[in-house]
Amino acid sequence: MAQLNPQALARIRAVLNEHIERQRIPGVVAVVALGGHVECFEALGRLDPAAGAAMPPDAIFRIYSMTKPLVSLAALMLAEDGRLELSDPVSKYLPMFAAQQVAVEWGGGQVRLEPARSGATVQDLLRHTAGLTYEFLGRSHVQCRYDAVEIDSRARSNREFCDVLAAIPLQHQPGSCWEYSRSSDVLGALLEVAGGLPLGELLQQRIFAPLGMKDTAFSVPQHSWNRIAETFAQCPDSGEAIELLDGREVPRLESGGGGLLSTAGDYVRFLQLMRNHGSLDGVRLLSRKSVLWMTADHLGTIPVRGDLLPPGHGFGLGFGVRLHDGVAAQPGSAGQYFWSGVGGTSFFIDPAEDLFAMLLTQAPNQRVFFRNLFRQLVYAAVD
Repeated sequence: MAQLNPQALARIRAVLNEHIERQRIPGVVAVVALGGHVECFEALGRLDPAAGAAMPPDAIFRIYSMTKPLVSLAALMLAEDGRLELSDPVSKYLPMFAAQQVAVEWGGGQVRLEPARSGATVQDLLRHTAGLTYEFLGRSHVQCRYDAVEIDSRARSNREFCDVLAAIPLQHQPGSCWEYSRSSDVLGALLEVAGGLPLGELLQQRIFAPLGMKDTAFSVPQHSWNRIAETFAQCPDSGEAIELLDGREVPRLESGGGGLLSTAGDYVRFLQLMRNHGSLDGVRLLSRKSVLWMTADHLGTIPVRGDLLPPGHGFGLGFGVRLHDGVAAQPGSAGQYFWSGVGGTSFFIDPAEDLFAMLLTQAPNQRVFFRNLFRQLVYAAVD
């Protein structure tokens, strides 16, 4: 059985502290676990660089796209309940997505619309093959349309968000390619219909309360505002102002793609659940087979657009999935699954080594560097 090298674990702390002292990141909470036992739980640096308070272990972070795996878990739970099937068309639950059109761009920036050959399914939403996109990934006709209607507004309900999104053409034919997208936001709205509850209540009842995730929600109650981790006012590289979502505000949009805030202690409960194939402390949320299905590659030969999935990787139902021990520029094992958030948070689970790790910080422009650095440091500790 693998072991963790104590000197290498100490190096993780030393390297992160060095970057904190250089003001590359304000502070972090780092977690490394082997065999289901947390071997490293470090709170380093400052909670708020403007105030100077030390980073507490229970700091609350905007986890952005680390929301997606939790919402995907809820979808698989409803599937096990018989409330939905992954082959169901999205329009069965959200009729505004019926009979969509696809924007095709050609010479000189001209655009023509053609009918979608098939409707997106629940599986397409989970694996980002629904033909949707993200407005910050480029300047295509569809992405500009997203910007024009302020698709990222938190002032709309999940249903109202879908009404606006469905009126915009698709970026791609559903099922034709993988492109990171607003799919998980649509999935959150779909779960409200299938589950009969607002997304926040559904997640609270089905996942957060059973797992004891007491600080995970779409907003932070006032008595915990003093635990919200903050970023620098300006990016240490570009000098540009940094603005993250306001965790004190109660949004109308409960974004299934990126709206949750959480703590390291809470998210470790989810990682432990996944490591245990769906159960934790006598509570089973998902069957072992569904967890294996969820964390397998669901792309196969479907092409990948963009560079968010590293070489040698595919995508499951809410997670990136590593396909080879090699190929990628970071260490890892085939079968590893992971995801991250634009605010600077990331995690991975490696079943082959029975290892999981997580880094929480609020440094959006430095997120890729520290995600890769942390993974390298963690694998350097595996003997």
